[in-house]
Amino acid sequence: MGANIGLTPKQTEIIAEILEPLLADEFLLYLKTRNAHWNIEGPDFHTVHVYFEQLYTELEDVIDEVAERLRKIGHYAPATMKQFLQLTHLSEEREGKNDSLSYIKELLADHDAIILYLRESLVKLDDEVKVAYGTSDYLTTLMEQHETTAWMLRSHLK
Repeated sequence: MGANIGLTPKQTEIIAEILEPLLADEFLLYLKTRNAHWNIEGPDFHTVHVYFEQLYTELEDVIDEVAERLRKIGHYAPATMKQFLQLTHLSEEREGKNDSLSYIKELLADHDAIILYLRESLVKLDDEVKVAYGTSDYLTTLMEQHETTAWMLRSHLK
């Protein structure tokens, strides 16, 4: 049985086309943050190790919320690495060392990319769906969360 929530099938399809890549991006960012947590080295190891744990814990909730948002509009959430790698805007490749500055630069770039995607998605929702108030509100709040994390990561690089 489909969701009878005041959105047409076309409108829920547009929303799903936004949420599926977002879920993939959030999952890949979660995995990259876990990698940073596991493999960080250097004189600031403990502090950054703990900080990265805070970040991936926050992302666990985000991943669950995005997947559940897909279910709320009557769609299934992609849930395999193959699907995530096909949908994501991020790269899983690493170029830096296992030091805090390399990881922070990489994670910052990913948070910034997600912020840009969310901004573009909000414009698309407003233009094409118009009445996706719940999703728009959720994406705005999520964008603000990523902006806060990006600011904090950027502050580490000063």
